[in-house]
Amino acid sequence: MSFQDDAARTPAGSNPRERDTAPPAQRVVQPPAPGRSRPTRTAALWVAVAVGLVVLVMLIVFFVQNQDMITVRFFGLEGTLALGTTLFIAAVGGGVLVALAGGARILQLRLSNHRRQKAVGGPGTPR
Repeated sequence: MSFQDDAARTPAGSNPRERDTAPPAQRVVQPPAPGRSRPTRTAALWVAVAVGLVVLVMLIVFFVQNQDMITVRFFGLEGTLALGTTLFIAAVGGGVLVALAGGARILQLRLSNHRRQKAVGGPGTPR
């Protein structure tokens, strides 16, 4: 499906500029076409829970199949741990590093956006 196909199926009067000019009392909400309904938040939650359960089952299988004990050495510390647990801890540590880097970038972009709005006199500036 292309952009042109989507544009061709867009009903007349669905332009946001056209909709904003009509008073709220005169706006007509079109019901979905027969046989087509929009997904609900509950449906999205159900899918997320189902995917989460599948991932959890796969993780349990991973732990059960990787119970060999290995020796882990880290900065002079030494201990034995199951292979599955060791790999899981490494994966979680990598995820935390990615989350920290992403959070730092989001904070950087928010600060940059705030400074730009303040310089231009956008929202949030004192009057």
